[in-house]
Amino acid sequence: MASVIRSDTEAVEAGRRLARLFEADASRRDRERRLPYAEIDAFTASGLWGISVPRAFGGADLPLRAIVDVFEIVSAADPSLGQIPQNHFATLERLRHDGTPSQQDFFFSRALAGERFGNATAEPGDRLPSEHETRVRRAGGKFLLSGRKVYSTGALFAHWIPVAARDDDGLPVTAFVARHARGVEVIDDWSGFGQRTTASGQVRLDDVELDGLQIVERGRREGIDAANAVSQLIHAAIDLGIGRGALDDTRRLLRTLAHPARGSGVQQASADPYTLRDIGALTVDLHAAQALSWRAADLIDAARAVDASRADVAAAIVATAEAKILTTRFALDASSKLFELAGTQSTLEAHNLDRHWRNARTHTLHDSVRWKYHAVGQYALNGLLCDPFTYAHPYSNLRSDAE
Repeated sequence: MASVIRSDTEAVEAGRRLARLFEADASRRDRERRLPYAEIDAFTASGLWGISVPRAFGGADLPLRAIVDVFEIVSAADPSLGQIPQNHFATLERLRHDGTPSQQDFFFSRALAGERFGNATAEPGDRLPSEHETRVRRAGGKFLLSGRKVYSTGALFAHWIPVAARDDDGLPVTAFVARHARGVEVIDDWSGFGQRTTASGQVRLDDVELDGLQIVERGRREGIDAANAVSQLIHAAIDLGIGRGALDDTRRLLRTLAHPARGSGVQQASADPYTLRDIGALTVDLHAAQALSWRAADLIDAARAVDASRADVAAAIVATAEAKILTTRFALDASSKLFELAGTQSTLEAHNLDRHWRNARTHTLHDSVRWKYHAVGQYALNGLLCDPFTYAHPYSNLRSDAE
């Protein structure tokens, strides 16, 4: 059973306690590619995986800003442990929009009890949801699910695996599959050089039997929502944490290990004037990225309101793209600048500091930031909101109310 967290302050404090625990062996887990089973159990037992459950179903429904803070804090300690629950939160958000009352009641209660939701969304070839080959077909009074998924972060640690599929009519659904159901195979073959302990491998599904409660129709309601923005913003918070972890290590090394540049005329690296300039710039970037993330969180919360307009939802989606741009830049800059400022000793294998850059480079590849610039430009110049799945094609007849 998981604890129940009821306030922003309680959530952030729980995140900090866990971060201190996770940080101790983060480098060793990365080096040995040791999967964090015990850490995941501690994470869910804390109650943090249930903080987004709506109040109508017994949860705290904390503001998204608090959730962003928790993901940043945990990811600064170990970004793999930040990424593993990302899909859990994305699933709960989508359930808020697409689930029937009985589906919401069942799965939200499971989340509050400490059960974890993984992910089996992407397919080989990076197909769009409308092109997925994974299918749910009727078989009498039951359903059968078959397909193959890749990049299934969280599935290995999950109690439930939400699977993106299409039904007999070709329409999108999410199938909630019990992790150990017959016909489910989770393969830990993730070999990326970063985010090494996320177990982001494959899921294979062979005639997995489901009932109607486990089939959630996806995106059938009229209009648009900010559910995908929640998923995107949590990714941004993970990048923010990666960058902050790298900056924290840079400051530590400058105070304890690094040498000042020849000709600087100072005795300590922490007094080097150009180093001070670069640390100052990275600190400004950190605070700017945090501010844009909090702004996006507040706009998403506003877009969830019953009386929210399409313009409110559009503003939230675009603000999330802006935050993702800046958190990506900060994570990559901070994890690279570490070596320039801390010097040759920082590259020694014993320190394993390259994990910051490896994690940043790997995780920021989830979305193409160059297309987010495009989406922001379309909205700012032409008042058009781009499809949040691809960022390439504007929705028709949707313009912002703001100049």
